[in-house]
Amino acid sequence: MTEELAPLILRLETQRTQALVAKDLATAERLHAPDYQLITPGGGSYDKAGYLQAVASGELNYLGWQIESPQLRLAPTMALIRYRAALEFASGTVRCWHTDAYELRDGQWQAVWSQATAIK
Repeated sequence: MTEELAPLILRLETQRTQALVAKDLATAERLHAPDYQLITPGGGSYDKAGYLQAVASGELNYLGWQIESPQLRLAPTMALIRYRAALEFASGTVRCWHTDAYELRDGQWQAVWSQATAIK
């Protein structure tokens, strides 16, 4: 099971992050759970609606999102992915550790929590 799950979670994380860069809100909506929460590198937080609105409005304007050296922890209905991220904004690149928790809900894997920690 974990042999099949690891590439699936990595693929979903790539789809999710690239949907945020492309402002593909339909894909982002599908890949984020209703109770999703993001904790930002600066210590702020967003719920799903606030996060997707911030992306849609350009308040959070990702120009690029690179996933580097992903590591996964897997269970039948939950998966954790942790990696170094390079987030590109108009103001420059932010490097951070990014950890995401996915849960299997009604047959679909969705991100439920994201935590980003700035790398100094």
